[in-house]
Amino acid sequence: MDIDRASKETVDPIYLWIGPNENTLTGSSQINITNIGELVLKDFMESLSGHYSCTLSYKIVKAETQEETSLKKKYDFLVFAYREPDYSYRMAVRFTTKSCVGRYNDLLFRLLKKILDNLISDLLCHVIEPSYKCHSVKIPERDFVYELFVAFQVNPFAPGWKSMCNSSMDCEDVTNHNILKARDRIEEFFRSQAYILHHHFNITVPAMHFVDHSFQVTRIDNCRPGFGKNEGLHSNCASCCVVCSPGTFSPDMDVTCQTCVSAHVYGAKACP
Repeated sequence: MDIDRASKETVDPIYLWIGPNENTLTGSSQINITNIGELVLKDFMESLSGHYSCTLSYKIVKAETQEETSLKKKYDFLVFAYREPDYSYRMAVRFTTKSCVGRYNDLLFRLLKKILDNLISDLLCHVIEPSYKCHSVKIPERDFVYELFVAFQVNPFAPGWKSMCNSSMDCEDVTNHNILKARDRIEEFFRSQAYILHHHFNITVPAMHFVDHSFQVTRIDNCRPGFGKNEGLHSNCASCCVVCSPGTFSPDMDVTCQTCVSAHVYGAKACP
């Protein structure tokens, strides 16, 4: 008898797959079970998340007597829908000003937002949550100066952004590519402001100008509604946005699934 072959072969195998909600899985447009028992899930949606089990029924046959013994093994799996986070960027810059009083600060702030929006509009990105405050700043070996502390967020979801997806339901690759280009353009804009200041204003410097080296940028991860991050539960994909499990929900672009005892499905976007 070939012992090595006997240890690897499976006689008369039958595979029974049970999916979420205790449904027996059969072939469909989204589900395929191969002739060797492999489960293939296509166009995976939140609703396909959950507990899966495969029961393998097979036989052991004694070659000498043809005696058959039927055996079963059960394998359990937890399957979760996930997606890459959507990126946005929080940015901050400073501008000098003559005074914290007067309308020119507000005019500069509005003009800056308009310039930045125009710079990235073809990417269907835009500036959101812009704000500024004026502060007096003491610089070593110099007198007090007034500076505008400007903060804003750059977001890849300007009106019409879905037109960039080419009919794809999951287009975070497109939006994330666009927001990276938007970030690079804005960084280059402020680098050019510093270059102009140092090379074109030898003696007289404008009262209101960009403060060199003041530009700061921080990436922010967002999850689509029904998804969130959970490093404890999904440590093997800590940066992923994973579908909210039953008992939780996420109604917005936050990165955390909130508790909701009446949410009984995967990917809940509201608490019933």
